[in-house]
Amino acid sequence: MKTIQYTELAPGLRISKALTGLWQIADMERDGNELDPNKTAEAMLPYVRAGLTTFDMADHYGSAEVIAGTFQKKFGSDYPSQMLTKWVPKPGRSNKDEVRAAVQHSLSRLQAEKLDLLQFHAWNYLDPVWLDQLFWLNELREEGLIGHLGLTNFDAAHLRMVCASGIPIVSNQVCHSLVDGRAAGDMAEVCRAFGVKVLAFGTLAGGFLSKKWLGRPEPTIDNGATWSQMKYKRFIDAAGGWDKFQELLHDVEKVARKHGVSLANIATKYIMDQDFVGGVIIGARLGQSVHIDDTSQLFSFELDEEDKKVIHSACQTLAPIPGDCGDEYRKPPFLTASGDLSHHLDAMPKPYEVVQGPNGSLKVFSGTPWEGMAGYCRAVRKGNRISVSGTTATHGNKMIGGNDPASQATFVLDKIEGAILSLGGKLEDVVRTRIFVNNVDNWEPVARAHGRRFEGIQPANTLVEAKLVGEGYLVEIEAEAELSDN
Repeated sequence: MKTIQYTELAPGLRISKALTGLWQIADMERDGNELDPNKTAEAMLPYVRAGLTTFDMADHYGSAEVIAGTFQKKFGSDYPSQMLTKWVPKPGRSNKDEVRAAVQHSLSRLQAEKLDLLQFHAWNYLDPVWLDQLFWLNELREEGLIGHLGLTNFDAAHLRMVCASGIPIVSNQVCHSLVDGRAAGDMAEVCRAFGVKVLAFGTLAGGFLSKKWLGRPEPTIDNGATWSQMKYKRFIDAAGGWDKFQELLHDVEKVARKHGVSLANIATKYIMDQDFVGGVIIGARLGQSVHIDDTSQLFSFELDEEDKKVIHSACQTLAPIPGDCGDEYRKPPFLTASGDLSHHLDAMPKPYEVVQGPNGSLKVFSGTPWEGMAGYCRAVRKGNRISVSGTTATHGNKMIGGNDPASQATFVLDKIEGAILSLGGKLEDVVRTRIFVNNVDNWEPVARAHGRRFEGIQPANTLVEAKLVGEGYLVEIEAEAELSDN
C-alpha cells in the first residue's frame, strides 16, 4: 500500500492530499430515488482504510451529507475521517436565522457537533448580502459550530477582499486541471499572500483526462452523459476543441508510460504538486466503481523537471479558459452542465431595491449611514442617464477590504455595478468614472482593479489624490452611465 500524503490545511484540520468527492451522489439520484445510506456508507470504508480519509460534499449533493453522517455514526470512532461540506444559498435576501438554520441542517445530516470545514459559495458579488452571510458564518465559527471556513468558486479579487476584511479563510475550492489553468494565475498569488490553499476539483475533466479517451472520436454528450461529462466537454471546447485535446492526451500519455502509471495519475499529480494546492478532489460513484488503487498510485512516483516541462508545453497549446476562477457560474460563457444556470437557479434578484423619486426619477440606496444623514442616494436614474454617487468600501457599519487598496476598490466597483444593474443598466453603459485615492502611492492597485472591471469598456476616467472623509478609506469612485434606447 502506498503512503498517502496529507496537508495541514489549518491547525486541527489535516486532510489527505487526494480527497474523495461525493458530487456524483446527486447524479446517481437524478431519478429521484435516494441511495441507501447504510449500504452507501459502507462503500466509504475502503477509502478510509486506504488512508484516503477526507471526503468533500455539499448541501445540494443529493443525500451525500446523510451518507457521510451515517458513516460517522457507524465507523467514525474506529476510522477517523474529515467531512468537508458546503453551503450554497440561493441569491437574495438573507438573515442570521437562515444562516444558522443552514449550518444546523448540515450538522444534523452529518450527525456532528462541529463542521470540520464549511465552504461558502456566492452567486452574485454585486449583491452584498453574500458578505453578510459570510460574516454571520464567521460568528458561528467563533461560537464553535464550524471548525474552519473555506470558499468555493471564488475569483482571486474576491478571495483577496474576504481575506483582507479579516475573515479567516483556509481554502478556496475551484476548478483546476491541465485543461483549465486559471487558478495558476492571480489565484495562486492571492493564496500565497494570505496562506490559503486551493482544493482543486475537475482535475480529470469529468473523466476525459484518461487513456480511454485517447484516440477516440469526439463524443456526443447530448444524451446519456453524466453531469460531469456535460460540463467538462464545454471546457474542452472552450480550450480549443477535441483535436487540441487529443494532442494534450498524447503528450501526457508519454509521461505516464515513463512512470508506469495511468494518464489520469499524471494529470492529477501535476496539479497536486503545485505549491498553492492543498489537495485534489477525485469524484467517486460510491457502490458502483472503486478507484482506490489508482488514486493511491499518485503517491508512488514523482514528476521530474523534464516531465513538468513536457506537460506545461502541452497545456500551453490550449486556449486559456476565459475569465477567472468561478466565472463559469456568474457570467457567459456558462461552462456548466446545462450551459447556463437553469439547473442551479430560477432567477437572480437585483442587488438593490428601486425607489420612485421626484420628476420621474428612480433611486437606489446601499444602506450606508451617510446616505440618510447627508441626503443623497447611491445612484439615481433620470431618463436614460444613471449617476452613481462617490462610493467607498462601506457595508453597513463595516469597512470592507481592510487596508488593501485593491480589495477596497473591488468592493466599491461591485457596489457601483450593482446600483447600475438595479436601475436597468449594465456596466457597458458606463461612460465616465472618477477615482479619488487617499494616498497617491495606492494608485496602481486601484487602477488595476478598475482596469480588470472595465476591460473592453474603457470609459473616460480621472484618477486624483484627495483627502477622503472617514478613517481607513483608501479609495472613492463615482460613475456615470448612459443607456441606449434599445
